[in-house]
Amino acid sequence: MTAVLRDRALGAFFGLAIGDALGMPTQCFSREMIAERYGVLSGFEPAPADNEISHGMAAGRVTDDTDQAVMIAELLIEGHGSVNPHQLAERFLAWQHRMQARGSEDLLGPSTIRALTAVAAGTSPHESGRWGDTNGAAMRIAPVGIATPVHEVSTLVDAVVDASFVTHNTGVALAGAAAVAAIVSAGISGFDWHDSIDLSFDAIADGSTRGHYVPAPDMLARVQWALDLVDENDEATALNLIADLVGTSVATQESVPAAIAIAHLFRGDPWRAVREAASIGGDCDTIAAMTGAMLGAHHGSEAFPIAVREQLLAVNAGLDPDELVDGLLQLRERA
Repeated sequence: MTAVLRDRALGAFFGLAIGDALGMPTQCFSREMIAERYGVLSGFEPAPADNEISHGMAAGRVTDDTDQAVMIAELLIEGHGSVNPHQLAERFLAWQHRMQARGSEDLLGPSTIRALTAVAAGTSPHESGRWGDTNGAAMRIAPVGIATPVHEVSTLVDAVVDASFVTHNTGVALAGAAAVAAIVSAGISGFDWHDSIDLSFDAIADGSTRGHYVPAPDMLARVQWALDLVDENDEATALNLIADLVGTSVATQESVPAAIAIAHLFRGDPWRAVREAASIGGDCDTIAAMTGAMLGAHHGSEAFPIAVREQLLAVNAGLDPDELVDGLLQLRERA
């Protein structure tokens, strides 16, 4: 394990958590409302009282995006590279119950809670994710990208499916998660951004053949189209097109292409990328988390200001990216 590789892995984890925490107060707001209140976010903000999901949360607090990624990382490490589906269900449901006991509205997403409720009622984990098509798999998949090298795309996609099928066992969700994992893994291995994008196309094509069919646009075509919008327009126009045409909802086919497009637009400046992503509206905490993970893997942890990293760790007691990354990279070395 080289110091550079380890720092890229840390960058992926910090990028995910920082993007998530930036988008925590703005999630589910319109882009226009965010612009009126914050402009483009310049740093962490506390959740406003009228945010129905995150109200009461302190500036810098992460949401379920980071919490679920941490649980996936822990399960991967405990399982020596494999995620036990029953443990995943138990751990995620226990987290949900803790959040509810605290009065939090920041809970599991629609596909995840539907699937885990089914598992708790006796449904097989291999069937529970039959209709999971939202972005929960993609938002928490970065640890798989950290733990899995990209020697063979099919092996990487296997790992994505292993970590996702309990809640998201559909072609569109697995394709979206495979795209994010591939870009993260490629960045950690030292690929440049364009080569990482090319690799993600192969991962999307493979992921689209996995799991169950649900009616959804072609993920590869959506990502390629979103990238074309960025390449053919100036920054302001590209951001408008991402928000208005690509979409920023919890649908995998909207939020994953949006995150990849924003990362592509600001690929040389991860800190700006996550702030723009967190300001774009809709499911912007998840979009910013995916954007941060992908660019952090290419630029390393120092792409994000040290004061921001320190605030993140101070606010989120128990969050230990160093320990998680070291465990994940041990898996990567053995793969």
